[in-house]
Amino acid sequence: MKRHLVTIFVVAGVFAACVALLLGMRSAAPSIPPTSAAPALTVKRTFATAQQWPQTLHAVGSIAAWQEVIIGAEIGGQRLSRLLVDVGDHVEKGQLLAQLNPGTLEADLNASRAALQEAEVDAAQAQRAADRARALQRTNVLSDQALDQALSTAETAQARLAAARARVQADSLRLAYTEVRAPDEGVISARPAVEGALVQAGAELMRLQRQGRLEWRAELPGPELTQIAPGQAVRITFGAPQFVEGRVRRVSPQVDPHTRTGIVYVDIDPSALVRAGLFARGEFLLAQHRVLTLPETAVLLRDGFSYVFRIEGSQVRQQKVTLGARRGDRVEIREGIDADTPVVESGVGFLSDGVTVRLVTAGPNTYPALKE
Repeated sequence: MKRHLVTIFVVAGVFAACVALLLGMRSAAPSIPPTSAAPALTVKRTFATAQQWPQTLHAVGSIAAWQEVIIGAEIGGQRLSRLLVDVGDHVEKGQLLAQLNPGTLEADLNASRAALQEAEVDAAQAQRAADRARALQRTNVLSDQALDQALSTAETAQARLAAARARVQADSLRLAYTEVRAPDEGVISARPAVEGALVQAGAELMRLQRQGRLEWRAELPGPELTQIAPGQAVRITFGAPQFVEGRVRRVSPQVDPHTRTGIVYVDIDPSALVRAGLFARGEFLLAQHRVLTLPETAVLLRDGFSYVFRIEGSQVRQQKVTLGARRGDRVEIREGIDADTPVVESGVGFLSDGVTVRLVTAGPNTYPALKE
């Protein structure tokens, strides 16, 4: 009996020691502080600004030469001996571009000139004979038949003289055609000719962009052509931020029956960006209208919609808006907010509805109107 009591006391002591050890470990464990609140994001406030923006009409089209002249040979059967210009060269009106081998043309011209001298001598002799015949007409020394023959011979000699002069003129012109000259100033846009080739009449030697002028041929649907008039300003873009200015020169009087579009011809200001054959987008600047605008940084695109964050005290509220045109770094707000609604200016990608924010003190919100 005493042995059983001793065992019970030992077990109880061990249990008490274990409980004391567990309590000591719990009291020694470090205390875990309560979860702290998330820090408030610092944002800057802005307001929608009313500005005068031009109403625009967008179009696409190609860049082309104002007028492109095909320069060819006016005589055939001659060999191209010299090419004096290359693609991209600027030439003046009358400048020598190419030289054909004159071949036998110089000899033909010399022969024509000799024949002209002979015809001049024959014509002068026949004219003197006719004058003598007229002087003897009243003396009855010559018969009427002899007088008519002398006068006819003089007229025939004059006709041969005129023909000889025409042959000299034609041969001189053919010889001059061996020199190919620029019909106007401009830029050489193509040069398929090769030195040493045998050239035929009318064969293309090179192409000339007259006066170096280029134009944008914009395609617009028929109903929109009525909004375009000569003299309107146009902005043509080749990928932001590259653009050139232009002016409407002419509006096509008809519409293509297949595409239902018409062509608007726009004169382009000279620029190193422009090349014939480029595809470009542009906008025609129409009437001015008043719009509300915000910086693009204040607009969040999410799930296919556009949002801004209204500032209500120390929190922000997500507000859906409808966007319009874009100009520079600003965007038109058509619906969703008013001019007196404060919104977050930037960093909207880090915000969500109901988030607490802290405002940055800033100066007055003034935005200069964009240049047109």
